Amino acid sequence: MKKVVVIGPESTGKSTLCEQLAKHYQTEWCAEYAREYLLTHGSNYTFDNLLTIAQGQIVLENQHAVSVAQKQNPFLFIDTDMYVMKVWCEYVFNRCHQWILDEIVSRKYDLYLLCNIDLPWVKDELREYPDEQPRRELYQIYKDIMINQSTPWVDISGNYDERLQKAIAGVDTFITAG
Repeated sequence: MKKVVVIGPESTGKSTLCEQLAKHYQTEWCAEYAREYLLTHGSNYTFDNLLTIAQGQIVLENQHAVSVAQKQNPFLFIDTDMYVMKVWCEYVFNRCHQWILDEIVSRKYDLYLLCNIDLPWVKDELREYPDEQPRRELYQIYKDIMINQSTPWVDISGNYDERLQKAIAGVDTFITAG
């Protein structure tokens, strides 16, 4: 099974893209645990809450990985990984839990899809950064991470349809290359 992670700032279509890719490739996708956690516990989070969220994300990802492996599906699409948790911790609290950093080192993925900020920001009860400047800063942080790590990655931009086509092309290219 190949693990494909979709990352990027908030409101860049990550969940939508994961869902569409899972449908296209007839497999599962792992949702972002933070959304479920914050809707249940409230949006006033602490530094320690981010560790709980990160741990919940890993549990959820592991559950989906077992399910996908049992079904012998070729892919698992993952909305958010520990890089996202690292960026979130550092952007808000200027520090990161060692556990998250250790998970980044120990976990292996096969492809990253980095969602650009060129979609309109959509307000919901959990989103924090409607202004373009922090969205641009966060995108650049994610792009720097992608450039400085060894897993293949594809920059995903455009409207929702264009994003899906670019993502499919990236995954298909990855399949033939790998």
